[in-house]
Amino acid sequence: MSRYSPSVAKLISELGKLPGIGPRSAQRLAFHILSLPQEEVKGLSDALVNARSSTRFCSVCQNFTDQDPCPICSDPRRDHSTICVVENPRDVSTMERMRDYNGLYHVLHGVFSPLNNVGIEEIKIKELIERLQKFPETKEVIIATNHTADGEATAMYLARLIKPAGIKVTRIASGLPMGSNLEFADDVTLSKALEARREF
Repeated sequence: MSRYSPSVAKLISELGKLPGIGPRSAQRLAFHILSLPQEEVKGLSDALVNARSSTRFCSVCQNFTDQDPCPICSDPRRDHSTICVVENPRDVSTMERMRDYNGLYHVLHGVFSPLNNVGIEEIKIKELIERLQKFPETKEVIIATNHTADGEATAMYLARLIKPAGIKVTRIASGLPMGSNLEFADDVTLSKALEARREF
């Protein structure tokens, strides 16, 4: 016999599917939610549903947005000659937190990873190449994928694709340790890595 009613067991199960949430954390979250007033639970539920239904990909950079193009791509004060390529939307937030970068972004939504059955066609590389053709003002592409084997392979593949077009391709410096993720980097390390980027 289950320790929980079916509805509570289902809530724990769904929460447990979130990244970084194990069975015990899912249980704690579930019981916290159940202890909230009904209106707060409804607010949480509405926020989840509304965020999911109103969020889409920016047609320019592929970042999550609820307006198209997104606020970064449509900001005339940004440097439109530079594009920083990152793995996921969290990395855009990390770079923006630093406040040292004023260019645009392109979000790949993953990296080339044969061992995980992620092919080149499954990430937003085709959209990047089409963007570079559509916006010839791009002078530099900064590749800021994580310093993992898959991130490095993706960076090298992108460099080989982009350099023949005469666009400068740089790689964010390895002030970030190998195997680390961009979102966990502190601001100083990230700033130094950006300053010390190198050309492929």
